[in-house]
Amino acid sequence: MGFEELLHQVGGFGPFQLRNVALLALPRVLMPLHFLLPVFLAAVPAHRCALPGAPDNFSHQDEWLEAYLPRESNGTLSSCLRFTHPHPLFNTTLVGGRHSPEELEGVSPTVACPQGWEYDRSQFSSTIVTEWDLVCEQKGLNQVTSTFFFAGVLVGAVAFGYLSDRFGRRRLLLVAYVSTLVLGLASAASISYTMFAITRTLTGTALAGFTIIVMPLELEWLDVGHRTVAGVLSSTFWTGGVMLLALIGYLIRDWRWLLLAVTLPCAPGIVSLWWVPESARWLLTQGRVEEAHRYLLRCARLNGRPMGEDGLSLEALSKVAAKERVVQKPSYLDLFRTPRLRHISLCCMVVWFGVNFSYYGLSLDVSGLGLNVYQTQLLFGAVELPAKLLVYLSVRHAGRRLTQAGTLLGSALALGIRILVPSEKGPWGTILAVMGKGFSEAAFTTAYLFTSELYPTVLRQTGMGLTALVGRLGGSLAPLAALLDGVWLSLPKLTYGGITLLAACTALLLPETRQAHLPETIQDVETKRWVHRALSAYV
Repeated sequence: MGFEELLHQVGGFGPFQLRNVALLALPRVLMPLHFLLPVFLAAVPAHRCALPGAPDNFSHQDEWLEAYLPRESNGTLSSCLRFTHPHPLFNTTLVGGRHSPEELEGVSPTVACPQGWEYDRSQFSSTIVTEWDLVCEQKGLNQVTSTFFFAGVLVGAVAFGYLSDRFGRRRLLLVAYVSTLVLGLASAASISYTMFAITRTLTGTALAGFTIIVMPLELEWLDVGHRTVAGVLSSTFWTGGVMLLALIGYLIRDWRWLLLAVTLPCAPGIVSLWWVPESARWLLTQGRVEEAHRYLLRCARLNGRPMGEDGLSLEALSKVAAKERVVQKPSYLDLFRTPRLRHISLCCMVVWFGVNFSYYGLSLDVSGLGLNVYQTQLLFGAVELPAKLLVYLSVRHAGRRLTQAGTLLGSALALGIRILVPSEKGPWGTILAVMGKGFSEAAFTTAYLFTSELYPTVLRQTGMGLTALVGRLGGSLAPLAALLDGVWLSLPKLTYGGITLLAACTALLLPETRQAHLPETIQDVETKRWVHRALSAYV
């Protein structure tokens, strides 16, 4: 008897599993609140050099600015430079004379805002940009905050993937909650950019625990027939978080209070872990039979299948544990020692890089769509709901592999066609951006479900950690790829689309897992026994 048969006895889908999904909803809501927070936290408002006092007569405001600010090549007033002295024609302009831009050029040397900057605070009262003047020569520091954050997620994915296979899912989820709460509060209290960058990076490391642990902890308590619906249902909480971020960002315009608002919900999350069960699958692979027995009895009771000690004996569990027990502690090298597992790992790494690279490239670029930042964020969140429905229907009928490849292909095509659409065709550009975001979210949802089903229980967290590591590398490079527009305006979109297309082709090389039992051991993967068992159950 294997674990699937045990799960059938105690109930593979019922109140116990639904409660588990509900308890693990909070981490899924918190992830987009933090991952997409730079849209508001690091927003760059309109700015110019701080200048001496404005004239009393407001009608002379334009002339006053022209006296101090040079013009850029496109005719706009500079945001980063000012004349060292007021333009000599300023006084005559105030008297009533007007002068052409040519007359106002080249009279006084320029300097880089010696008195700092003044910002348009009509939309944001404070961001990290206005806090530490991350504009002009310092604008790169603003971009790299997202890169630092995702680099932290990358490191955390490796650490949490390995440690949760060693010490358990539930214990490491507690570590993730506490670390996120402490480091988030420290970020909000930052007194310098350096302190903020360090604490934000470490917050990313802590949040990686949510990305690695939550999905497998849900799936390992579900039977084959309900993994898809539960996986898609739980992923809608991410979409809720994306839309909630638009509301929170609209209501809270100060970056410190905004950061507090998305961090403090970790406190009730810590309390909720009292009711979150450890994975019985994992406990059996570790030989911890009595603990697994206790959780399985609890599952049976909540699902309305009460079983006495004889109905689910320790002896029967010991036999299951003997077949599935891990003799060696899991290692990342185990993912590459055998041919099929090595093939799966390499393909998943490419897929996850492409999924993250395109998703965050699209999600963090909310400019140029003809909408304000709040409308864009809300629209990007709303389009994820039909994307979830697409995933639910597609994975059930077309399978995981074709869904993964198809959604990545759709995202790549939306990015490619957007390059060909002239800038004056504003609505079409917006439609293509929203379609690309929807397909990229569908690819993300599929990737979590698909990858969790490909790896065996003994290495599931380790495998998720590896793929998430490579994925977060893609996420950390996505903000930097946006800087390629300095080479060619369409180069960022071409880069996002090309890598996404490569990931779509790679997804076709993975094995299908529709209607397959979760593999328990490396031998299950190498011999395809997990697929054969599933097929025999449905023939």
